[in-house]
Amino acid sequence: MQLALYQPDIPQNAGTMLRLCACLGVTAHIIEPTGFPASDRAFRRAGMDYLDQVTIIRHIGWSDFNEFRRSEGLRLVLASTKAETRYTDFTYAKTDILLMGRESAGVPDDVHEAAEGRILIPMRHTLRSMNVAVTAAMIMGEALRQLDAFPQGL
Repeated sequence: MQLALYQPDIPQNAGTMLRLCACLGVTAHIIEPTGFPASDRAFRRAGMDYLDQVTIIRHIGWSDFNEFRRSEGLRLVLASTKAETRYTDFTYAKTDILLMGRESAGVPDDVHEAAEGRILIPMRHTLRSMNVAVTAAMIMGEALRQLDAFPQGL
C-alpha cells in the first residue's frame, strides 16, 4: 500500500500526509508541480522532523508517475467525491497506490479515468468535501486493516 499526492497545494496537508506515511510505514509519492516548495530542505525548514522516517518518491508530472506505477504493476485507487464505491466496500490489495487529488481542484478527467478503482467517503450531501489529509487517514486505515498490514509493534 502506498500513497500518492497529486499536485498538492497546501503544505500543511502534505506534511500531515507525509507524517501519516512515516507512522504507518507507507511509501509516499509526490506528483509535481506542487503549490509550495517541496524539496527535502523546504520540508525540514518547515519542521518536519520525521522526514527521515518516510520514503518519498518524487515524480515530475502525471505522465512520469503513471508510467512508473504501470511499470511496477501497481493499481491506482483514487479518492474522489465523484466515485460511487464506498471506501469501506472496496477490496484493497498490497499493490495499490491510493491517490489523493489537489485540495483546490481534485484531479483532471484523464487522471480520474486512469484509476482502476475510485472510492469515496460517504458524507452529508450539503457539504463539498473533507480535508484531504483526513480523507487519506480514513482510507489508509481501512486499507491497512483489510490487508492486516499495520506496522508491527503491539
